[in-house]
Amino acid sequence: MTVLTTAAAAAVAISSQAANAAPSEKPSKDEVKAKVDKLYEQAEQATEKFNGAKEKQEKLQKEISTIQDNVARGQEELNELRDAMGLAAAAQYRTGSIDSSVQLFLSSDPDDYLDKASTMDQLSAQQVDSLKKIQEKQRELSQQRAEAADKLKDLSSTRTELGKKKKEVQAKLAEAQKLLNSLTAAEKAALAAEEARASRSAADRVDLGNVGSASGRAQAAFQAAQTQLGKPYVYGATGTASYDCSGLTSWAYAQAGVSIPRTSQAQASYGRHLSMSELKVGDLVIFYGDLHHVGLYAGNGQIIHAPRSGTVVRYESINNMPFQFGVRI
Repeated sequence: MTVLTTAAAAAVAISSQAANAAPSEKPSKDEVKAKVDKLYEQAEQATEKFNGAKEKQEKLQKEISTIQDNVARGQEELNELRDAMGLAAAAQYRTGSIDSSVQLFLSSDPDDYLDKASTMDQLSAQQVDSLKKIQEKQRELSQQRAEAADKLKDLSSTRTELGKKKKEVQAKLAEAQKLLNSLTAAEKAALAAEEARASRSAADRVDLGNVGSASGRAQAAFQAAQTQLGKPYVYGATGTASYDCSGLTSWAYAQAGVSIPRTSQAQASYGRHLSMSELKVGDLVIFYGDLHHVGLYAGNGQIIHAPRSGTVVRYESINNMPFQFGVRI
């Protein structure tokens, strides 16, 4: 009886503690914003890797197409050479003799036979030249087919990597949206107001000072970027409806007649590195230790860039992100 009473008392105590336990606290608006910003940063990191894989895929596809075209042309040339040799063999057959070229193709060691035949004057100079061309074309086609096969394997693995990075970006963005959805209407409105203040520079005049441009083409790239103010950030986008960070900078320089790499990491190593004090209008500005973000210097401590999902192309202080170095194209 005593045991039952004690057990019952313990159960009541546990139940009371559970009832009185404080519910888990809902994260504040600022905590949600911090988590969302971190997820957006991670999404952008994955985006630049996605861009790199996509660029590699496009490059491989072009290379494979070129090789396949070369193989097709080479096979036609080989067929023509073989047809010409076949006609010669047929003529010899009609006269009752066996052409030396036929003996070559029947030989277990064509190279050795060719050398001996040439030395013994068993083949005419024209026949020797034709046979050498056939052998050379066969080797060339074999090498090209092997190269194409290797690139096709690389393309397959690149496509797999591209798919993984796309899913990673989408997962980070979905997680961020889930956090935002957990906010109250008032909290969402407050965040929207903060974002509106940050994006106001997309429409308002910004004091960019009197800093000169790095060069004529840098000025042209910067002016092109200015025409895109207010366009939304979309991962993997290169304009003109939307951009990601390196999509904007590569598009802007393309308008100035300069082709630069697609990703921020590749752009970071494309030109001469600069300290913050050396920056001029139109220079690339690289941020974060892994170099996953890039913008264009606008002057007076400002950059123009495509920040992240949920934002638009805008001006922003260069001090809002960890500056690494500038790049002069």
